[in-house]
Amino acid sequence: MHLEQTHILKKKRGVSGRFLEAWQDLTLIILMVAAVASLVLGIKTEGIDDGWYDGGSIAFAVILVIVVTAISDYRQSLQFQNLNEEKRNIHLEVIRGGRRVEVSIYDLVVGLQGTISNVWLQVADGNGTMLVTSVGVNTEWGLLMASISEDTGEETPLQVRLNGVATFIGIVGLTVAFAVLVVLLVRYFTGHTKNANGTAQFTAGETKLGDAIDGAIKIVTIAVTIVVVAVPEGLPLAVTLTLAYSMRKMMADKALVRRLSACETMGSATTICSDKTGTLTLNQMAVVEAFTGGKKIDISDNKSDLSPMLSALLIEGIALNTTGSVYVPELGMNFEAIKSESSFFMCSHSTLRKSEVALLLNWGGNPNSEVHIHWKGAAELVLASCTKYLDANDQLAAMDNDKSMMFRESIEDMAARSLRCVAIAYRPYELESVPTDEQQLALWALPDDDLVLLAIVGIKDPCRPGVRDAVRLCQKAGVKVRMVTGDNVQTAKAIALECGILTSDSDATEPTLIEGKVFRDLSDGQREEYAEKISVMGRSSPNDKLLLVQALRRRGHVVAVTGDGTNDAPALHEADIGLAMGIQGTEVAKESSDIIILDDNFASVVKVVRWGRSVYANIQKFIQFQLTVNVAALIINVVAAISSGDVPLNAVQLLWVNLIMDTLGALALATEPPTDHLMDRKPVGRKEPLITNIMWRNLLVQAFYQVIVLLILNFRGISILRLTHDPNRDHANKLKNTLIFNTFVLCQIFNEFNARKPDEFNIFKGITKNRLFMGIVAITLVLQVMIVEFLGKFTKTVKLEWNHWLISVVIAFISWPLAVVGKLIPVPETPLFKYFTRGFHRRRKSPEVSQ
Repeated sequence: MHLEQTHILKKKRGVSGRFLEAWQDLTLIILMVAAVASLVLGIKTEGIDDGWYDGGSIAFAVILVIVVTAISDYRQSLQFQNLNEEKRNIHLEVIRGGRRVEVSIYDLVVGLQGTISNVWLQVADGNGTMLVTSVGVNTEWGLLMASISEDTGEETPLQVRLNGVATFIGIVGLTVAFAVLVVLLVRYFTGHTKNANGTAQFTAGETKLGDAIDGAIKIVTIAVTIVVVAVPEGLPLAVTLTLAYSMRKMMADKALVRRLSACETMGSATTICSDKTGTLTLNQMAVVEAFTGGKKIDISDNKSDLSPMLSALLIEGIALNTTGSVYVPELGMNFEAIKSESSFFMCSHSTLRKSEVALLLNWGGNPNSEVHIHWKGAAELVLASCTKYLDANDQLAAMDNDKSMMFRESIEDMAARSLRCVAIAYRPYELESVPTDEQQLALWALPDDDLVLLAIVGIKDPCRPGVRDAVRLCQKAGVKVRMVTGDNVQTAKAIALECGILTSDSDATEPTLIEGKVFRDLSDGQREEYAEKISVMGRSSPNDKLLLVQALRRRGHVVAVTGDGTNDAPALHEADIGLAMGIQGTEVAKESSDIIILDDNFASVVKVVRWGRSVYANIQKFIQFQLTVNVAALIINVVAAISSGDVPLNAVQLLWVNLIMDTLGALALATEPPTDHLMDRKPVGRKEPLITNIMWRNLLVQAFYQVIVLLILNFRGISILRLTHDPNRDHANKLKNTLIFNTFVLCQIFNEFNARKPDEFNIFKGITKNRLFMGIVAITLVLQVMIVEFLGKFTKTVKLEWNHWLISVVIAFISWPLAVVGKLIPVPETPLFKYFTRGFHRRRKSPEVSQ
């Protein structure tokens, strides 16, 4: 009977739920109020046929944002669901047909056996097998998965900050709009607002009530237009698009994101605490050096060159003291046959002693045969318990000081060459001394003294290809890589030198190179001082890793930690970013992590750092682009409104610039792939401002240029275009405003290229690799031509001649060389806001000083 391991997932929110959530955005609520006001005022002044354009356009734009946001969020949740399904598709080893095979949990059936290390138990020590008795919703795991949902809908820290920025800008826009409304109403009702022929629009006692109301309504419409230009509608959408795009691309780079906030936080990481085995190295162990029979032997020789007794004891010890899956052709020893010829049980696996022990009874089926207790583990620990060794003639020889020193030096020499040293020893034991009662046997402490050394082997686990370059790239980016391993300090030092974590032997001194026990015994204050300097920690336990993470975080570091074991879960949870290994990692480790590295490769961790920085950088690019639009349009409309009582950019035009084009701009800039240039910067601090000094410089240079040129066109455009004597004054004014609108839009298209490289002179570098960016720019340009040439009634524009288009293109093109000149202006390293906060603190302290 086949039973699938499936479970009922919690019902996801549909598109309708996303729509309701999108409606609650404060920015959109402000715009909806503006849409209703504009619709009422437009119909009142211009009638139903023409008066609905402005209000209807604002409402259409708001609905479009809600639809785009809801669909984007829904698609993102589906993407999360697909990624989680892949994450839940856990593969584990089971026994089928007497052999270990790897299967998906969805293929589990009742009656299978599997290894405990691959199922959902928090095993602290030991090993074993378990029987599958139920699957799917009949298991605790299935019930748990049915009751929870991975997609919590929680906003990331960057989304929260950006929503705050958008809300603040919206409030500033409302304040400015209200101030302009008051000024214009005062101007109007005091007779300072003039008609085209120079007469006052309002004269007390003469102007009709209906005309006065119409004039006031027009002023309110101008205020609504200012609100529209001030509110950055595309800002929250930019974060959603950037995170969704990055998460999908990170999957291709072997990183499965479990928590979106980790995408951002990884860009701020200042240190990475990495495991050694399987992450920095290949986890493919091979014996490259061996000492047996009291001397060094050539491992290329056939095992038959060993003495019969030594060979038999080594085969016996290795075969019975392992949980590995070994095939006969590989080693020439049949493990199953050896096990079947004896009575034995695996008695202990000691994490503290870094060793395994097996008790062998009745060798060869002979009830009178002696008992062998086999030990295998960390060479220096097992050697310390040995009092004899088996020589080349199968004779027991005493472990005198000279021989013991020779073995210790051999261990140190192998460890210095990044070899993991394992000692194999045994001890004969009297059968009558072995407890026969099962309960007594379980409590019996196997003797670990007076051992006979059989062999010491050096096992090599080579560094992964490219790991040295990855470490160097991290160091260049200001991210310190620290290796935390259970191996002895000599092996750890050798691998660290090979990987580039340590640069020379002179660096390998305490506290740069430290043992876990030494670090563990320090006080909290000392740990913090040592943690700053530690590059390699050897002989460490999972708790030592946790203590290191806690000390580093107290020092202000943003810590990323890799882990694969169940005992690594506390450190993964404590770290700012927990990185679990997808191949070797246990389910407990994965559930405690933020990101799963699917190929267990340190180079993939570095790619995650690049993507984290890319997310942050892309959002900053869009903020620079968006705020340039907002600042320029706001100043142009405010100055024009106060000085002349009218605005050159109406609500429909501004919604095209501020919403449709910026949404496309967000998509274009959000899909910029990560570059090596990102790794030339230092990590972004926790409290560093979202808008840097470089961004302020760039956006102010472009905004002031646009403001100056467009205000000149606004006040002198009719004479510049030689329309002074045009009999149709209204057409001349519309032509001037259309040129302003067209020039403003083209300036934003050209400035979109500048936003790609805020701190680089070559803004076209790598542009051919981002076809989406080029496609979006082309679409924006085509839509702008259609709006100006064919949708004039809707946007209140007129068709432009070729020379007018040329003027717009030339003015917009100047923004490119202007950006180069602007980047030559030096900016202080101290963020601008700190100057204001310092001044604020000084003013607060000054009264106290005077007192």
